Amino acid sequence: MSVFGFVGLPGSGKSEAAAVAERLDIPVVTMGDVIRAECRDRGLDPATDHGQVAQALREENGPAAIADRSLPIIEAELEDAETVVVDGIRSDVEVDRFEDAFGEQFTLVCVEAPFDVRAQRLDARGRDASADDGGETLADRDQRELDFGMGEAMEQADLTVENTDSLAQFHDTIESILDGEKA
Repeated sequence: MSVFGFVGLPGSGKSEAAAVAERLDIPVVTMGDVIRAECRDRGLDPATDHGQVAQALREENGPAAIADRSLPIIEAELEDAETVVVDGIRSDVEVDRFEDAFGEQFTLVCVEAPFDVRAQRLDARGRDASADDGGETLADRDQRELDFGMGEAMEQADLTVENTDSLAQFHDTIESILDGEKA
């Protein structure tokens, strides 16, 4: 059994890493799906209220709230799969929760990329916003994530992948990690 968690600032490549896992038929549990479901339960739009609901869940249920809601989903996937990927870890508290649950079988992978590279990627995906259009800027998103404890989570990583080369090279690196080669 192996559980790989991915952590990184917006646009760093966590979703691409998850796509590699899916291509390898490795189940991916996306912590953001927990938040999107809660948005819908509250009658809110996940596209615009995701950050506020994530904050609210943590305030209402503690800093590990999203990890706690993700654990049963991960455990269910492990009933049929040898490896599971967790996409979207946001804090050191979440890392601690997964380490407590899975011990040595949990590997935290930090995906890093410079701000300007991440901004270009998000802009290309139509996900970058500015305060002028009522959206949350990348700098705002980074700060929100860091306020959750993402910086501390990134520092706890067992492996760090610099995602600054080609997409194909990044995919190869992630595949090697998931195959147990710890690139």
